[in-house]
Amino acid sequence: MFSISPLEPVNYLIIGHLTRDLTPSGPRLGGTVAYAGLTAHALGLKVGIVTSWGGELPLGNLKSIPMISYPADHSTTFENIYTDTGRIQLVHTIAPRLDYYMIPEPWRQAPIVHLGPVAQEVEPGLVRHFPNSLVGVTPQGWLRSWDAEGHVHASEWPEAAFTLQQSGAAVLSIEDVLNDEGRIEEMASAARILVVTEGAAGARVYWNGDVRRFRPPVEVEIDATGAGDVFAAAFFTRLYLTRDPWESARFANLIAANSVTRRGLEGIPTPEEVQEFLIEVL
Repeated sequence: MFSISPLEPVNYLIIGHLTRDLTPSGPRLGGTVAYAGLTAHALGLKVGIVTSWGGELPLGNLKSIPMISYPADHSTTFENIYTDTGRIQLVHTIAPRLDYYMIPEPWRQAPIVHLGPVAQEVEPGLVRHFPNSLVGVTPQGWLRSWDAEGHVHASEWPEAAFTLQQSGAAVLSIEDVLNDEGRIEEMASAARILVVTEGAAGARVYWNGDVRRFRPPVEVEIDATGAGDVFAAAFFTRLYLTRDPWESARFANLIAANSVTRRGLEGIPTPEEVQEFLIEVL
């Protein structure tokens, strides 16, 4: 285990694997904790990351964020292969699971707690350990599994009702459930707030028996990787500050749409962009 900053209290705790993503241009750092953690940091929050990874790649801007990392022989490693019939996703290695005892005491009272699994690595029961926090979940990693050869596919989520009932808000992609509207309705009935992102079409928000759609501005897409995680961090942060899911979705849409105009972690908003988007939604 190591930390790269003093363990002072944080106000945005995020738990999940940093990943090594294999791309045609070479391996790069990824994972919800990278995209969402850097976004929350750009929004002015003091972020803490709990993860397990192999340290194969430079941390880059993540060096500025306090991190607890548990030893792993290899990081969780994904590879996306694009074919004429669609995307094939492979997982080559998986780092150890993450549980409550791994979270340092100074971070357990964080006002915002984000559970961001990418490969079933976050213990679902964590959701019940933060009664005084806004617990946001991005369940992508609980909604996928893989075969013996590492081929990733959508799967059931047995803990869905429990996790959604215990959390303050959840953000998932329509692709995570293979466009299954029945599953979305089930999740919406269990969740306090459910956000379903739909790429360039924007997002819909289920809250208090109502559902509203939010369209993002049209942008030239360079790389959509991590856009959902950027959206989630912006949404959870704004939701904590305003308690208004509608305004939070409008703000998150602007941040996420802007993120696709740059590659990888370069899509994280700058402080100037954050201020511009805040003015636009207020």
